Amino acid sequence: MKKVFVLSRNIVSPLGNTAKANFEALCAGQTSVKIHHDASRSEVPFCASLMDPAFFEGTPSFTPFESVLKASVADAVTQAGIDPSDPGTALILSSTKGNIGRLEQYPVTDELKKEVALTVSAERLAKHFGFVNPPVIVSHACISGTLAIITAKRLIDAGKYKTIVVAGADLITRFILSGFQSFHAVSGTLCKPFDANRDGINLGEAAATVVLSADPSSGNEKIIIGGGGVSNDANHISGPSRTGEELFMAIDRAMKEAGTGAADIDFISAHGTATVYNDDMESRAINLGGVQGAPVNSLKGYYGHTLGAAGLLETVISIESLCNNKIIPTKGFETPGTVEPISVCSTLIEKPVQAFLKTASGFGGCNAAIVVVKV
Repeated sequence: MKKVFVLSRNIVSPLGNTAKANFEALCAGQTSVKIHHDASRSEVPFCASLMDPAFFEGTPSFTPFESVLKASVADAVTQAGIDPSDPGTALILSSTKGNIGRLEQYPVTDELKKEVALTVSAERLAKHFGFVNPPVIVSHACISGTLAIITAKRLIDAGKYKTIVVAGADLITRFILSGFQSFHAVSGTLCKPFDANRDGINLGEAAATVVLSADPSSGNEKIIIGGGGVSNDANHISGPSRTGEELFMAIDRAMKEAGTGAADIDFISAHGTATVYNDDMESRAINLGGVQGAPVNSLKGYYGHTLGAAGLLETVISIESLCNNKIIPTKGFETPGTVEPISVCSTLIEKPVQAFLKTASGFGGCNAAIVVVKV
């Protein structure tokens, strides 16, 4: 099995347009989550993290969804110094809903039906950057970003490609927001991951990109995707497993593939949606994995839940943590409130860190986990 190195990374969000800017904002305790009054998305006020509309001006050839992806990919590709037209290079696009918001804004025509397909966005971006290989699409609920990283690692391990650009994004539309509202799952204030008083999620908009390769970067600091695992609860269309055993299966597979034990995990970047069942399930899975002593954080209080970008965005921030030896605290957390005890990080921790575990779960019972290591 090949080592899969992280050549570069980017985040485009309301907190900044680079990974560094985003990480610095989080270290300073900044959040982009706030209450919005936007009748085009909801009749009632809602708490979310939304991009500035001005960001999308001046890109008529791309939809807003594609524009935020394009900006993220452009920065990551430039940093990595790769040639997208190299036959050994590919693009993976991660999203849950893509251009679905276009159906709310324009008359539904045959042309519009084609435009909302993720294949169209992926092909448009691939053509813009000069990729010669057909893009790969990963759309698997809220594990999409994490699963896209696992997919890229497996394709590189199999020798299919040498380098893969993995990018993900989602924008919050009326359709998406109303779906979560119908579950009574949206908090009216800043969310509280793993807190006894948590009452639901915040949603968010962002794009994130990592460039992965079998060839290490020229820099001194090398980050590898050590292992990944995927599982499914087969429990409920929206409710997660009550035991956490299935997420543990993904965690166990990721750790075994990476060759890491519980003592090697310096912190956990959890899914941490601030819903009662998700956070309890994760606490059980973390205990089953024997990693309950590691600091756990959720970034949902800074960005909201960014759906298809979440796994990528949270991995990028965690990679920044490895490189800067700083673990970001869980914004909104005050009082422990999960069914099993976990070590929720509540203040900025500065210490040497070598490896982290990233977990993700989503509707339909899907779970994913990766282990990322500094070598």
